[in-house]
Amino acid sequence: MRFVPTPRFSRSAAFRFALVYALLFSLSVVLLFGGFYWSTAALIERQVADTVAAELRSLADRYRDEGIGGLHLAVQQRSAPSADPENVYLLTDRHLRPITGNLRSWPDGVVPDGSWWQLHLYRRAQEEGPILVGARAFQLSDGSRLLVGRDMQARRQFQNQLLQNLVVSLILTLAIGVVGGILLSRRLLRRVDDVTETSRRIMDGDLTQRVPKGRSNDEFDRLAESLNRMLDRIEALMSGMRLVTDSLAHDLRSPLTRLKGRVELTLLGPEDLEAYRQTLEQALGEIDIIQTTFNDLLAIAEAESGASRTRLEPLALDEIVADVAELYGPVLEDAGMQLVVSPLEPVTILGHRQLLAQALANVLDNAVNYAGEGGRVDVCLKRLGEQAELSVRDYGPGVPEEAREKVLERFVRLDAARSQPGSGLGLSLVAAVARLHNAGLELEGAEPGLRLRWRFRVSAGPVAPERQELEFSGGGPTSQMAGMPNTGSGT
Repeated sequence: MRFVPTPRFSRSAAFRFALVYALLFSLSVVLLFGGFYWSTAALIERQVADTVAAELRSLADRYRDEGIGGLHLAVQQRSAPSADPENVYLLTDRHLRPITGNLRSWPDGVVPDGSWWQLHLYRRAQEEGPILVGARAFQLSDGSRLLVGRDMQARRQFQNQLLQNLVVSLILTLAIGVVGGILLSRRLLRRVDDVTETSRRIMDGDLTQRVPKGRSNDEFDRLAESLNRMLDRIEALMSGMRLVTDSLAHDLRSPLTRLKGRVELTLLGPEDLEAYRQTLEQALGEIDIIQTTFNDLLAIAEAESGASRTRLEPLALDEIVADVAELYGPVLEDAGMQLVVSPLEPVTILGHRQLLAQALANVLDNAVNYAGEGGRVDVCLKRLGEQAELSVRDYGPGVPEEAREKVLERFVRLDAARSQPGSGLGLSLVAAVARLHNAGLELEGAEPGLRLRWRFRVSAGPVAPERQELEFSGGGPTSQMAGMPNTGSGT
């Protein structure tokens, strides 16, 4: 059943992020328009004050030159209906009785000390309501009073309109932010729900499910690509685990059955010390096969798990090849074969010493088992720019081209190899170690024989100072020298 997500925009991180962004943007709008509003209001008031100051200077000059009569005439002319209607004048006597001007009366509470006032006053010739006036008032030497101002009603309306625009812009900004947050959260939630639904199906056991990937190549597509690669890896590991369990059940059944049958037959027969000894030796050989299989599987699991990547260190690959060749030289001589090691070029890589040595030992084991008596094995290490190539060639029957990828899998053995001891894990360990080191691995026909090529990336780091003693699980050269049977891992 398809998982249908419930609407949860307000609880999504995307919606909260969009809302916070909208609030921050709204705050910036408030600060921007608020600053513009207050600067505009201050500019308007300053312009009115400058205009009133200019009028006062003009009237003061008239009063100084012509006295109260000249001032009376000037105020009468400037407050006439034909003059500027925004100018406001009022000249009163010492008892505050209007003499001339366009105001009805002296405003209450106004002290004639030259201070700036903003007042609501009534014009003399108009019946409408009061108007907003910015004015200054002075008292003359004879006790008369003069008030000069300017109508600020239109400017105040402009300020109010500007303030309304600010509020509307703020509301629109918040609305756009909220709507954008909802749309953004819906899109993000769809992508998250795709991942959630895929994970639910995988948890239900369907490992073939993958996260849908879009075409925008955004961060969600990159995340989906990474998750799908991880799921591919998990599916491969799970499939490998199933293959291992199935193969173990199949491949270990034979040695365990033979071991049990021999022990039972020996116990049913007459008491014979020599028969008991022979049975124990045969049982020891079967146990050695089982132990080798488990050791190889553990090495493969360690290489494929990726845990060994934390233990990678700069290593001299030429020294590891030389050490393994030195250990295997006597083994090949005893088998009537020749090991030819070309001059090894100094190469430093980032690697795991023990796993590299084990993988190379498995390749040489295969050469010993399948190249045949009187054969030859060539080992070569050379540097190719930023890469190092390690190649091992034998002169045996080789591997058919159609089977070269197959022999790198676990428990795969060709028909020609079934007569030799082994579990079919040798080359699978080689492939796992190559993947651990991000190294290229190729099998190619050498006509005659088989050539295996490893290509490692060269590292510029210092070589690890301590060299560990190389040990090999199962039938390596150490067991050969100790006189133990060589069980090998074989292809």
